[in-house]
Amino acid sequence: MNPPDPPSTLHFFVDEAGDPTLFDAKGRILVGQEGCSKTFILGKLDVEDPAALHAALEQLRADLLADPYFKRVPSMQPERAKTARAFHAKDDVAEVRREVFRVLMGFDLRFYGVVRHKTALLDYVQQRNEREAGYRYRADELYDTLVEELFRRYHPLADRLEICFAKRGSKSRTHAFRTAIEKAEARFESQYGIRRSAEVAIVASTPPEMAGLQAVDYCLWALQRHYERDDSRYIELIWDKVVEIEDMDRIEGGRKGVVYNKKRPLIVDQRASQ
Repeated sequence: MNPPDPPSTLHFFVDEAGDPTLFDAKGRILVGQEGCSKTFILGKLDVEDPAALHAALEQLRADLLADPYFKRVPSMQPERAKTARAFHAKDDVAEVRREVFRVLMGFDLRFYGVVRHKTALLDYVQQRNEREAGYRYRADELYDTLVEELFRRYHPLADRLEICFAKRGSKSRTHAFRTAIEKAEARFESQYGIRRSAEVAIVASTPPEMAGLQAVDYCLWALQRHYERDDSRYIELIWDKVVEIEDMDRIEGGRKGVVYNKKRPLIVDQRASQ
């Protein structure tokens, strides 16, 4: 008799790009002002071998820190606790980013993203305020909603999900995150009639502790550049690793919500149509 197959496990790493802020402390609208992101994006990265990815990024950082070319780069100084501690696309210089992307492209990764446009979100909040006098927008509300949306969509079936999400601030939100995941799993089961995973393990961590969080940060940064700066070269670079991007506020054909994937690319290669 052949031994049973070992339980299958998916390793997801979850982080965000942009911020969920719509108003300042006095309730004044920040959307559309300089310094306020146009979008809020949540992403998850399915990593086939988290330990190998961690080792590769640790080795890359050690090699770069030992390279005299980077010795005077501010973000590479240990006292700054930036690149010297963990890769973070916003802080890393261009030469470092290129090396990180090169390593990431050599791994078995699958990226999923959900995008909200803050102008559309602001319209929703204002309309709801008109209907419900007691309603107050909360940033955590948006985050939790996107967690549920991100995980309710299809991903491979597995016996166990191991989900690591980046810590947000000083308070623990593990319970709220788990609640959102449970809602997503229940919606999937209701829609498709099957339970995706018998077990779900959730932890909150930081990029230095979990290199998968460094990797999903890079994927999110690439997607954010497309939406915030109309700079698509980075998301094009990693498109082979993208499973789908759900733009929840984009309207096409009279319908709200567009999903981009391999069959429907986010970036259309104009050369292919010429």
